[in-house]
Amino acid sequence: MKKSLTPLGETEMEVLHHVWDLGEATVKDVRKRILQNREVAYTTIMTVMKNLAEKGYLKYRKDGVTYVYSPAQEPESVRSNLIGDLMKKVFKGSPKQLIQTLVNSDDMTAEDFREIKKMIDEIEE
Repeated sequence: MKKSLTPLGETEMEVLHHVWDLGEATVKDVRKRILQNREVAYTTIMTVMKNLAEKGYLKYRKDGVTYVYSPAQEPESVRSNLIGDLMKKVFKGSPKQLIQTLVNSDDMTAEDFREIKKMIDEIEE
C-alpha cells in the first residue's frame, strides 16, 4: 500500500476544508458542496468525517439523530503541522529547500513574490 506524505488523504483534506469554511457541518452539507465538482456517495463522506473525528481533526455533537461536525483544531495549526511533517520527509527538515522549491515553482506569480517579500520584510522589522 502506498503511504501518503501527510497523515491526511486527498478526500480527507477536501472535507476538512469544507468544514473549516462552514464552521459547522453535517455529512449532507459537505456532500452537497462536493457534488458541485464531482459525484460522491453519502457513505463515503460519512466515513471520512468519522475518520477525521477519530484522528482528532473534527469534533461532533448530536442534534437529534444528526451528527454536526466542527473543527477540533485551528486550520493554521493543522497546516503548520502538515507542512512541518512534509518538510521533514521531503526536504530533510530544511525550510530553505522548501521555500526554494516553492519560489522556483511555475505556479508562483509576480504578485505572490511581492506578498511573500512583504511578509518577510515585516518579520524582519
